[in-house]
Formats: sequence, structure tokens, C-alpha cells
Amino acid sequence: MSGSPAQPAPLTGTTLAVTAIALALGTFMQVLDTTIANVSLPTIAGNLGASTDQSTWVITSFAVSNGIGVPLSGWLMGRFGVVRTFVVSVILFTIASFLCGIAWSLPSLILFRIFQGAVSGPMIPGSQALLISIFPPHKRGTALGIWSITTLVAPILGPILGGYISDNIHWGWIFLINVPFGFLAAFLVWSNLAARETATRKLPIDTVGLGLLVVWVGALQLMLDLGKDADWFASTHIIVLAIVAAVGAAAWLIWELTEEHPIVDVRLFKIRNFAIGTLVLCLGYAVFFANVLLLPLWLQTNIGYTATWAGLVAAPSGLVAVLITPPAARFLGLTDARRVASFAFAAFAISYFMRANFTNDAAFWDFVMPMLVQGVAMGTFFVTMVTISLDGVPPDKIPSASGISNFSRIVAGSFAASITTTIWDQREALHQSRLAEASTGFSPVFRAALDRLEHLGLTDLQAFGVMVRNLELQSYLLATDELFWISGWLSLLALGLVWFTRRPKPAGGPSVAAAD
Repeated sequence: MSGSPAQPAPLTGTTLAVTAIALALGTFMQVLDTTIANVSLPTIAGNLGASTDQSTWVITSFAVSNGIGVPLSGWLMGRFGVVRTFVVSVILFTIASFLCGIAWSLPSLILFRIFQGAVSGPMIPGSQALLISIFPPHKRGTALGIWSITTLVAPILGPILGGYISDNIHWGWIFLINVPFGFLAAFLVWSNLAARETATRKLPIDTVGLGLLVVWVGALQLMLDLGKDADWFASTHIIVLAIVAAVGAAAWLIWELTEEHPIVDVRLFKIRNFAIGTLVLCLGYAVFFANVLLLPLWLQTNIGYTATWAGLVAAPSGLVAVLITPPAARFLGLTDARRVASFAFAAFAISYFMRANFTNDAAFWDFVMPMLVQGVAMGTFFVTMVTISLDGVPPDKIPSASGISNFSRIVAGSFAASITTTIWDQREALHQSRLAEASTGFSPVFRAALDRLEHLGLTDLQAFGVMVRNLELQSYLLATDELFWISGWLSLLALGLVWFTRRPKPAGGPSVAAAD
């Protein structure tokens, strides 16, 4: 009860600088690992003897386990202390990174990624809480600025670093680079903050709610990941997974509504802005995350880009976001947050519609320009949606609400990644079958193209192989452009939903910090 007045004095000088860097490094590693593997998927798949579709589990397994781990963070920090929880989380994350780096098969890599995601839940909220505590009150904005910039810089470096490592060293090093930095961050934080451990207390934990959450989210993710290879509901085990997910979700919802100390306080969804704001945040992030995965995958498997160049295409959006976020956060306090959110979704829609006109012979800058527009959206999207969704939430419920919001966002992104790759393959197959129907020996256009290839010195078989490959490339292009169109319209839908919320109070610093 008297813990608040007895809080330790802020750090100063070199100790403050070193500790702040160590805490930021913890956040940086966690965020980096959400994007660093995106451009490396084709390389990982080829090295481990898996298909590119299967390699997407490397992304979704981490995201789902991380999402499930987030609601536990508050309980862990209250039960064992923020410093201890953060340091142990960083150490376990580092060990998991090492295991990912030495993985010998796709199943082992997925298993280690699940472990990595699960233990990393407390890293971001822990680093944020500790950064605020070591700075004096009048420099809290500086602390939150360090935290926010860290979460934006990591996605920039992720694709570039992942691409370079995959092309020039070995994909395993995209995880192994965490090892020295992880242990260094844990050592520095423990050395400087162990004596400042927060008060701990015996807290009840909702084990039933947590168990049901793991069951239904895990079953649904498995269904989405395995369904396309198992012919969906023609497969018995897909039907079983669907039933488990549906029954588990219903049981979990009923339990959480009646539990005194729920792992996820779903009663917060009675608050209008939180319910609609979280829905819109999940929709916007799901579309964004799906496109972050789709574009580098398409560039490498169909356009011939290396992992490095695919990373360079994706990186500018993060750079623009870093430049946009600080002025956007200040402007947010002067105007209706719904207007800024609408601007973000309009920018997202423009970016996706620009991509819907891609062709197989587009130049590098044709791919980069929509990403620059996306960067503008990123710089305003997170800040405004967190501000809107937390408006009206009682102060004592803010940590719980923030945890629910992050859990929902992360899991929505993972589901979207699986759904998008499934639709991508299905639409490609449909377009290829339709193009093949028109590309027979009786088609004058097809016959003329074969003749031109044969005049260039190709045999009949070689010329036919080239034409089949072109049909496949064109089919994937059509499927990719369709998904970009859908993404644009979903962004406009989210823009409309924003206006069903009430106008929130002017944004404050903590909301900005919670943006990611």
C-alpha cells in the first residue's frame, strides 16, 4: 500500500544511459524477431527441405505463442517483480534464439519459435515499465520516446538484416545474432536494477482460462496452417481442430465472464471505444501484417529478388514511420484522434491500391513508392488506435486493457498471415487453370508465342516449359494484385468503423508509448 511513496530515486549519468540502452535492446530484439524472418522464408524452406507455404509457420508460430504469452505478463510481473521477470524473459528468449539458430528441421525450428514467442511476452511491457521508472518524472517523455523509436527502428532493420544474412552467411544467424546482445542486456539490467525490484504479492492465476486460451487459439491456428494442404473440411483432423477451436472459444468466453481474476478480462469489451477500437486495431494490423509477409514472399519466389533486395523494398516504410511518429503524437493532442486514424487508414488504402497495379516487370522504385506511403500510415496508425481504444477505460484497468489489445492484435496478425497465404495459393491455382484453358495448341496467340521461342533456338519442350512458367508467374501476379485490392477495401472499411467510436479525450504520453 505504501509502495508508491517509497519508489527508488531515478538513475543518473552513465548508469542511466547504459540501463536505458540495455532495456531498449531487449525491446529491439523482440520486435526485430517479428520481421527478420519474413524475407528469409524461401531460404529457410529450401535449406530445411520444406515448401514455402510450410515455412510461413515460422512466422505464425512465433506470433501466436507470443500473443498467448502477453496476457500472462501482468501476473508474472506482479508475482515475481518487474526486474526479475524482464531479465528471466530476456535470458529465456536468448536461449530460444540459440535453439532456433541451430534448428535441424522445420518441425524443430517451429517448436523453438513457439518457445521463443511464449517466453518473450513480458519483454516489451517490462522494458516500458522499467524505462519509465529509471527516468525522473519530467523526462518521462524522453523515456517513452526511446521506447517508441526502438519499436519502429527494429522493423526497418529486420528485413534488411534478415535478407543480408540469408544471402551472404546462413539463415541461422538471423537468430544467433540475438545471443551476445541478449545476455549482455540481461546482465546490465540485473546489475543496475536488481536493488530496485518492485514489490511482489501473491496473486491468483486463472489456470483454467489460460489453458482454454491455449487450446482454442492453438487449434484455430493449426487449422488455418494445415487446412490448405489437407483439403480443408474434407479432412477429418481439420474438422476435429475446427470443433475444438469453436467449443474451446465458447468455453473460454463463458469462463472468463464468470472468473473473478480472469487471464483476459473480456468484460472490458462492454466499453464502446475499447470494443470497437480493438476491433479496428486488429483489422488494420491483420491486413498490414499479411502484406508484410506477402510482398517479400512474392518478390523472391516470382520476381527473382534476393532476400537482401526484398528487405530493401520493405525497409523505407519503417524509416518514414520513425520520422512521422513524433509529430503525429504531438498533433494527436490537438485534434480528434478519429481524424488522424482516418488519415492512417486512407494512407494504408492508397498504398495497397498502388500495389494492386504491380506487373512482373515493375522496377525497384515501383515497389518502394507504395511502401513510403505505408510508412506514413504506420506512423499514425498505432498511436491513434491505442488512444481511441483506451479512452474510457478506468485507470486501474489500463494495464489489463493494453494487454488484451496487444494479445488480440498479435493473434489477428498471425491468423491473417495463414489466411492470406491460403487465399494466395487458391487464387493462383484458379487463374492458372483459366489461363491454361486458353493456352492450348489451338490458340493462335499461344501458338505464335511458341513459334517465336523456337525461332530463338529453343526446342519444342523448352519453349513449352517457358510458356508454362510464364503462366504460373502471371497467375501469381493476378492473385497477388487481387489480395492488394482486397487489402485496400478492408482499410477503407476500417476507416468507416473508426467513426462508430466516441471522440476520445486528447492523447497523452502513455498512450503513445503503448502504440506498439
